[in-house]
Amino acid sequence: MTFMGSYARTGLLLATLSAILLLIGQAMGGQQGLIIAFGFAVVMNFGSYWFSDKIVLRMYKAQPVGPDHPLHRMVERLAMRAKLPMPKVFVIPSASPNAFATGRSPNHASVAATEGIMRILDEEELEGVMAHELSHVRHRDILIQSIAATVGAAIMMLASMARWAAIFGVGGRDDRNGGSPLVLIATAMVAPIAAMIVQAAISRTREFAADEGGKRLVGNGQPLARALQKIEASVKQVPMQANPATAHLFIMQPFAGGRGLMTLFRTHPPTEERVKRLLAR
Repeated sequence: MTFMGSYARTGLLLATLSAILLLIGQAMGGQQGLIIAFGFAVVMNFGSYWFSDKIVLRMYKAQPVGPDHPLHRMVERLAMRAKLPMPKVFVIPSASPNAFATGRSPNHASVAATEGIMRILDEEELEGVMAHELSHVRHRDILIQSIAATVGAAIMMLASMARWAAIFGVGGRDDRNGGSPLVLIATAMVAPIAAMIVQAAISRTREFAADEGGKRLVGNGQPLARALQKIEASVKQVPMQANPATAHLFIMQPFAGGRGLMTLFRTHPPTEERVKRLLAR
């Protein structure tokens, strides 16, 4: 998938989220409720977006490292090569191998890696991982995820409002427009599930794009491919005690993912597919 292709897919998925929001708003028949729910979602997620770096770094007890640390020097080289502002660099005291980027813009970005990932990867592989994270920074993926979370939260609020409205027989569309409490309840049940699936798809699309960006930055997809295989094998042995709400930030889902239909809710693509794309010429 090309960079333009990944952005087109992300745009389509965001449009789908917006359509779900409008659909449930229409089912309720109340534009006012739609506006109120969206407003609450914007306020909540704006705060999360603005302070996401501080919240997540504190959550995982990340410790800042300076220019004398090898990870800092590696990130500095990559940032110069990518022509990005130097992000803050952190180390997370966890044996589980993983890494993430956060921050509201390239000028306010942070990258973090666990002690575990630095232990199991060689220098080339770790460089591939950090290049992946800087690609997230360059593409402003935190902003994209925040937009998706805002629309998703609005859908959840509207769905809750719709269920209560159907139970108490208030709101909704009247019979002349073909509405009914059953339709309202069905929409309220299906819309949040659909929104979660679309949000997960957006996250997977951004991971593919960051893999490609990391490959371009280091000039070779093999180190990142090897790193992903090592990380996946190790995460199965040493899963991370991570908050599911932050799973999309990491280079790999920090705990065991679901199987079957549950893969629709996974925030990361299958490692085999990521490796295949990285090794493709």
